[in-house]
Amino acid sequence: MTLSEIKWNTIYNCDCIEGMGALAADSVDLIFADPPFNIGYKYDVYHDKLNDDDYWEWSKRWMSEAYRILKPDGTFWLAIGDEYAAELKITATRELGFTCRSWVIWYYTFGVNCKQNFTRSHTHLFYFVKNANQFTFNDKAIRIPSARQLVYNDKRANPRGRLPDNTWILRPQVLEHELGSDKDTWFVSRVCGTFKEREGWHGCQMPESILERIITVSSPPNGIVLDPFLGSGTTVVVAKKLGRTFLGFELSKEYWEQCQTRLNLFDKNVHKTAKNKK
Repeated sequence: MTLSEIKWNTIYNCDCIEGMGALAADSVDLIFADPPFNIGYKYDVYHDKLNDDDYWEWSKRWMSEAYRILKPDGTFWLAIGDEYAAELKITATRELGFTCRSWVIWYYTFGVNCKQNFTRSHTHLFYFVKNANQFTFNDKAIRIPSARQLVYNDKRANPRGRLPDNTWILRPQVLEHELGSDKDTWFVSRVCGTFKEREGWHGCQMPESILERIITVSSPPNGIVLDPFLGSGTTVVVAKKLGRTFLGFELSKEYWEQCQTRLNLFDKNVHKTAKNKK
């Protein structure tokens, strides 16, 4: 793959290191990555149980490319499990040059059941920027009324509201309408098997609400959003919904085809909705 072959608003069936290597430096506004956790998950083409050194070296390679292609004011979000969270944070900050603005804990009930341990019910979301003093943070788009405003009518309250906490609570029993602007904690469900949002062909589907907040706050309008590990395609679908330019890479041909189908279905539904409004 060469630089001349890369087109925006397209997803590619290729290795992400190859794909990012074909991009020019300083060309992407936001990267969201939800890579394999190296815990033995059964992907169709990727071996998810490398030895520690190999996984670390591979992670360092693709994160190095992520750093290179991000614009000077670009942002990088990384979703990762417990096993390598600390190591990848150190690699990103001390070796690659990223600044970590926040270590977000995404907590959800109905977690992954364990036989001889506590139920796994959280994921780490690292919020990195390339430049600690220059980055996109659209705070007005995510501010929420504070308790001082809503409950106590306190004149000292900031009339612009407050920013959400960095612990995001996701509960499957909470309905979508509970995600209103009057809430100061994220209630976003993990995408379980019975949910309408569930695509059904990928076991680790990221909720759209997570990507909606990340893309809204961390990329400019019409900005370029990249997902190097497409998986179920949520990032590119949400980016398109929010009017961003998108790009994605997926190693599995089957997953890539399903992502393309999901994008096509989204376009079809948008066209149908617009036609019905006329």
